[in-house]
Amino acid sequence: MATKTLDDLFYETLKDIYYAERQILKALPKMARGAQDQKLKAAFEKHKEETEGQIERLKQIFEIIGKRAQGKTCDAIEGIISEGEEVMEEFKGTPALDAGLLAAAQAVEHYEISRYGTLRSWAKQLGMKDAVKLLEETLAEESKTDEALTMLAESAVNAAGQKAA
Repeated sequence: MATKTLDDLFYETLKDIYYAERQILKALPKMARGAQDQKLKAAFEKHKEETEGQIERLKQIFEIIGKRAQGKTCDAIEGIISEGEEVMEEFKGTPALDAGLLAAAQAVEHYEISRYGTLRSWAKQLGMKDAVKLLEETLAEESKTDEALTMLAESAVNAAGQKAA
């Protein structure tokens, strides 16, 4: 059995987040359509645009390491997206829908932040300066999105979810 290295782990994790971002890109328009709060809709639409840029940066990292951009099934993101879809079905038309959608979106953000933080650390260790810059750019976007979602939740969406229909 061949010895696996940090390079191999970096590549496998890169494929994981590439797959995840592509699935997120498909899910965001559905979440935007499902959202009742206009600011939440706008946040999902903005993040869709950011996700497109993040996918492009991932493709650049694949080029840096001399590999074809490809994904591998990410069970974690599949589960998080599935939970979001379940919230849309179970809470459709209710005051709590947006709070549930926002929570699902933050679960996605936290997964992405975890993956990008790990990839950035490994890229540093592996001496991939160009990849580090790309990963830091994406990590900053993901963190900013998470902060914006928290502010939206705390300023309006969670309180609206408490109201009687």
